[in-house]
Amino acid sequence: GFALTLPLMWPMLLSPREPVAILPGWMQWLLATLVQFGLGAPFYRHAWVALRAVTPNMDVLVSLGSSAAYGLSCYVLFTHADPPQTHHLLYFEASASVISLVRFGQWLEARAKRKTTEALRAFGALRPTHARVRREQGEVSLPMDELRLGDLVLVRPGEQVPVDGRVLEGVSDVDESLLTGESLPIGKTQGDRVTGGAMNGEGHLIIETLALGADTLLAQMIRSVENAQATKAPIQRMVDRVSEIFVPVVILMATLTGLAWFLWGPSWETALIHAVSVLVIACPCALGLATPTAIMVGTGVAARQGIFIKDAQALECAHRISTIVFDKTGTLTLGRPTLLALHPASGLSENDLLRWAGSLQLSSQHPLARATLDAVQARAWVLAPPLQAQALPGRGIQGVVEGQQILLGSSRCLAERGLDLKEWKPLAETFERQGGTVSWLLRVSERESEADQLLGMLAFGDTVKPSARQALEQLRSMGIKTVLLTGDNRLAAEAMADQLGIDTTWAEVLPADKAHLIQTLKAQGEVVAMVGDGINDAPALAEADIGMAMSSGTDVAMASAGVTLMHGNLNLISQTIDISRRTVRKIRQNLGWAFIYNLLGIPLAALGALNPMLASAAMALSSVSVVTNALLLRRERR
Repeated sequence: GFALTLPLMWPMLLSPREPVAILPGWMQWLLATLVQFGLGAPFYRHAWVALRAVTPNMDVLVSLGSSAAYGLSCYVLFTHADPPQTHHLLYFEASASVISLVRFGQWLEARAKRKTTEALRAFGALRPTHARVRREQGEVSLPMDELRLGDLVLVRPGEQVPVDGRVLEGVSDVDESLLTGESLPIGKTQGDRVTGGAMNGEGHLIIETLALGADTLLAQMIRSVENAQATKAPIQRMVDRVSEIFVPVVILMATLTGLAWFLWGPSWETALIHAVSVLVIACPCALGLATPTAIMVGTGVAARQGIFIKDAQALECAHRISTIVFDKTGTLTLGRPTLLALHPASGLSENDLLRWAGSLQLSSQHPLARATLDAVQARAWVLAPPLQAQALPGRGIQGVVEGQQILLGSSRCLAERGLDLKEWKPLAETFERQGGTVSWLLRVSERESEADQLLGMLAFGDTVKPSARQALEQLRSMGIKTVLLTGDNRLAAEAMADQLGIDTTWAEVLPADKAHLIQTLKAQGEVVAMVGDGINDAPALAEADIGMAMSSGTDVAMASAGVTLMHGNLNLISQTIDISRRTVRKIRQNLGWAFIYNLLGIPLAALGALNPMLASAAMALSSVSVVTNALLLRRERR
């Protein structure tokens, strides 16, 4: 559009009063026609729909203004005998610049809008395409759409669970963090439910299929995201609110201007020129650029600070946030277990306990093993690998360390071996109430007549992010309420809320219910932001007025959110709100400038002080002023 319009505008920009190096009339007509009916086609379609619904909008005004300037120029070009003498009466640059500038504003706006299919594509990538099924003829690999309820699905170690079902045989640790947000794998044994999309650990499982297709948990979450994206109402901009009044008023003023000049002016052509001038100067180029240019600059400022904003609505709405809802695991916490405490038995040291546990887990990929080895690495120890190491799915790991048969296991494992933990129970419950996990180190007796010896206890838990406390203090100082929304147990959630000063806690919430709780807050009149990182947070991120995802989280979460916070830094939340406030202030300034321009320009055009060419130049100047004002946002500091 600009490539076709610039040759028409250039002579006027060089010398507004006496155009120089002007193009021949037929060439002006050709360039303007390509813009008018090529780029301008959507305006005609949308204007026709608006007129049929008797709801005149800016598309009507753009269509009328550009068509009037184009039609007048065509009349002059094709009815006058000597075209060179009519160059000063050709206003093709007015019609072309109106369409090009408004389309440019729409293009900027479209760039900032969310692609609603991104989240759904990310969800689809989680679905396995095939499953190994036990049938009459043996084990067969089948596409997912050929599975039936009741099929026995075989899942090997490290494979993704393909269906929602119940474990019939096998024991394993299953990582459901992508779906539930829980940072630790969950032990699964006969009779336990498993969810499609989870990752199997080190054991073999045989699963009875209980749900397929649209009935699976993953499919329900996809529907939640679809519904949230489909029902979220667009932000009503000031331009849209005034268009139903502004457009009819402009049309009426142009009509009255034409009638007045026709009745009392020198000729009907003069009357038509002044009526066209009113329509051209009222065309909403500056209005069309006011919002998208400010948003484009605002998103650029945010990106330089590590805030990726792909949803223009999020940037416009963030300044009104009254409540922020936080997921716990991976959002307020690091999302991975760390070794919190070592409690050796009498006569042993913490170093002994850590050395034996670390050696035993050198070959394990379990998250708790990684936490133990991180603690070993911090001490710069070099450990000897274990002998005869063997994973005990759902229970722990066993092997020979320094000539001793050592076992590191869960509380259930110790109960099965008949060990009495009465003295250790209060200490273990203290960590478990805070959401921690307890493991026990044993020296396994080589004789059946002798009992195993308890060597000590290791406590693991997720740790709060370094930026969490400061970020929440900043939000409280801004008058924003905070909510903790998690699937973890209530005691662990309340302990973290007390630690961080969070106002409200919702714990033990299923993934499907998170979006419903967001709806409840919105129904109470709150402007809600949701901050999360997992697949289980995606419906809530899409349902909230503003979804903010951590870049360290899943692709699905980032696709469902309008804002992504890079580096997992929670301090970026308050910076997002600040950038939104400054961007909205620029939008209001731009809209104010555009309306003042119309209030001054329309009367001048009606009185004959502006012809269509000067009206077009004034319109372009107003658009440049709006863009320049938006660019000043880059120089502002928080």
